[in-house]
Amino acid sequence: MTRPLALHPDRLFPAEARTRDIARALHAGVKDLPIISPHGHTDPSWFAYDHPFANPAELLVIPDHYVFRMLMSQGVPLDRLGIPTVDGSPTESDPRAIWRCFADHYYLFRGTPSRMWLDWVFAEAFGIDVGLEASTADHYYDVVDAALKTPAFRPRALFERFNIEVIATTEGPLDPLDHHRALRASGWEGRVVTAYRPDPVIDPQAINFAGNLRAFGEITGEDIATFAGYLRAHWKRRADFREAGATSTDHGHPSAFTANLAPADIETLYAKVLAGPVTSWEAELFRGHMLVEMARMSVEDGMVMQLHPGVHRSHNDAVLARFGRDKGGDIPTAGEFVHALKPLLDAYGNDPRLTLILFTLDEDVYSRELAPLAGHYPALRLGPPWWFHDSPEGMRRFRERVTETAGFYNTVGFNDDTRAFLSIPARHDVARRMDCAFLARLVAEHRLDEDEAQELAYALAYGLAKQAYKL
Repeated sequence: MTRPLALHPDRLFPAEARTRDIARALHAGVKDLPIISPHGHTDPSWFAYDHPFANPAELLVIPDHYVFRMLMSQGVPLDRLGIPTVDGSPTESDPRAIWRCFADHYYLFRGTPSRMWLDWVFAEAFGIDVGLEASTADHYYDVVDAALKTPAFRPRALFERFNIEVIATTEGPLDPLDHHRALRASGWEGRVVTAYRPDPVIDPQAINFAGNLRAFGEITGEDIATFAGYLRAHWKRRADFREAGATSTDHGHPSAFTANLAPADIETLYAKVLAGPVTSWEAELFRGHMLVEMARMSVEDGMVMQLHPGVHRSHNDAVLARFGRDKGGDIPTAGEFVHALKPLLDAYGNDPRLTLILFTLDEDVYSRELAPLAGHYPALRLGPPWWFHDSPEGMRRFRERVTETAGFYNTVGFNDDTRAFLSIPARHDVARRMDCAFLARLVAEHRLDEDEAQELAYALAYGLAKQAYKL
């Protein structure tokens, strides 16, 4: 018997009746607020050229590592899911066959946030009212495929339908930003901005680092043979990104380590970096010093800094070799911030011109390190639960561990940090419901007045992100 698909209006709200009623009332006041999406990885070409999405598999399976990593963990080869290979060797090319494979294994997502997001997309975006399984795979494919051929499912129409006020993409230092220029020239009024992610020219252990540096010098017209020229190249690229709407930078380092080297020492280290190869410690030292340089630049040009540390990238060597990076093999590592950030904080932690938003995949450091740091230094704010913890349970744990020390206003609301465009409203819906549930408990326990909870619900859903990211 086919399972019906219906989203319960009280999903994620407390089971206890009185607290649930409070959560309902709070949510009613924020559920229709515009979406501020200040950090993510959607493709700016979608909005620049407004081409239709190709088919259900290309939209919802092939680009989504949340989807294919789960199937791979249960023995489904990535070849069956049409994931492109590094050498161009063939994988499954029939989108309906890929979709059927996904539908056959959809039960694997029971209880996961991916299931919540996808069910929202199927029910709310496409109006499907039966559950996804093998017997309904073709029905789903036909409904979604037909919808994608209509103007209502072009990227700009969906942007407007989802009530997105602003969305930030993320581009690297070698990106020409042509899509953002085309977007501005198009006359469309949707606000899509970029963010500066300089990792490929900051991390000496990045793939093709030497080639990246050469290209960095060429695109900026600077002599990167000297450290001063290298810094000028960053200044120029930051200015280019600000012209494309950027208000933030983003740094995905292996750790939160920072260093503030003397001028002679960084000149010596930079010469080693240019000559290459360097030791692991020298690479860490250079990355750490450059975080301080980026903070100095942010103080001067006003761009908000984001730090996303603590991931072992591409842990599965076989998958990396055959399919490349970003194929679900990234694994969290332990984090440390108190000692790691001290050189940066000694230099700029008390400067109100700097906003540094911290993320972690190590939940143990929330109450021990991050909340006390953000609850003290004017420059620090805490980003929302990230990646593996972008879930109802992760959001609840975040509020419980952070609020007692850092409060609400040293956090920055919610950002979806996703490539999966159609999941954006679903993710914001989950975050708004979870925050309202948390606030409702505080009201029910007489720790917060309901009018204060209403103000906080608005701030968490909309105001804090807009303020923190200067949007």
